[in-house]
Amino acid sequence: MDILGTVQKLAMESGFAAFFLTEGGWKNLVMILIAFVLLYLGIAKKFEPLLLCGIAFGCLLSNLSYFIGMGENAMYHPELWAAFLDETSPYYHSYGTIMAHAGLLDFFYIGVKAGIYPSLIFMGVGAMTDFGPLLANPKSLLLGAAAQLGVFVAFFGAIASGVFTGPQAASIGIIGGADGPTAIFLTSKLAPELLGPIAIAAYSYMALIPMIQPPIMKLMTSEKMRVVKMEQAREVSKTEKIVFPILVATFVILLLPSTAPLIGCLMLGNLFRECGVTDRLSDTAQNALMNIVTIFLATSVGATMVAQNFLNGKTILIIILGLVAFAISTAGGLVGGIIMYKTSGGRINPLIGSAGVSAVPMAARVSQDVGRRYNKSNFLLMHAMGPNVAGVIGSAIAAGFLLSVFGG
Repeated sequence: MDILGTVQKLAMESGFAAFFLTEGGWKNLVMILIAFVLLYLGIAKKFEPLLLCGIAFGCLLSNLSYFIGMGENAMYHPELWAAFLDETSPYYHSYGTIMAHAGLLDFFYIGVKAGIYPSLIFMGVGAMTDFGPLLANPKSLLLGAAAQLGVFVAFFGAIASGVFTGPQAASIGIIGGADGPTAIFLTSKLAPELLGPIAIAAYSYMALIPMIQPPIMKLMTSEKMRVVKMEQAREVSKTEKIVFPILVATFVILLLPSTAPLIGCLMLGNLFRECGVTDRLSDTAQNALMNIVTIFLATSVGATMVAQNFLNGKTILIIILGLVAFAISTAGGLVGGIIMYKTSGGRINPLIGSAGVSAVPMAARVSQDVGRRYNKSNFLLMHAMGPNVAGVIGSAIAAGFLLSVFGG
């Protein structure tokens, strides 16, 4: 036996040898380092850890695939998904053909591409959400709508840059809704090549809400506005809570059929919560199902962060436009809150308008914290939850509108 030859063969076939022999492999090495940084932020800094750890590890695995050969050993094949969108390719919109050559992360990604994971996440969100504060103060819907302003400002900004197509600009704009599953759902349909940077931007800004929103809130409101103490909201009946998801699903889906997967699952999850006869299903949607889907969603989104899709000038521009979208959405909600403050004779605290972005319940907690900073006896959390849950519905409607326009 030629021991030396065997050792040399093993060495040359290893992924470590490919570090030095693969052309352009330095880009994948950079992405591997980025994955390490994201893991550090998720684990050590607790920066959206439930999602960021999975996204980072998915990124690590897909870029390691580059060094173990993009054939049968690879866990993710970006070239297959590029062919999936190519009308001239035998892979065009053929999941069966993809599966014949797929790696593990390709199978995971089918759930993203088909819109399964974001919809199931929305079911869990619906099961965890109490729409009572919104029903107690239906005017909160206006604040949720006002907080979608950043979506459309960022969309037009992306178009004006001349760098992005209409579908790509729509996917970037939805970052302003501060709703990760909605951003993933829309981007997977319209601009899957941008899924990695858009998901990172969306979840990063959601995690940074306690840092981003308070300066904007302080800038746009006076101390007199911030100290307003709101009256306790009325009690919402059980019947109202049961009827609400049924009516919303019926109306919104008929109005914008493209919202059916998100709105339908959101309201089904909420019906499980409120009807009183499906406690086991509600518990499963909130816990086991939500956790399982989060694992698949995070790792498959991270897998799209291959070097050729991520390391370019577009990624930086997406991060910037996403921050602009989020800031303007916060400002839009506050403008709505200020209008309500004035029209109500000073009985509505405009700080609750910033909760109109869809990050539940973090945005509502920030409204509460800022309000308590200026009035120790203030309790805005339940009032802020109204526009907060309205923002979930609003971002899904905005995504449905953009999908209707650009989805073909």
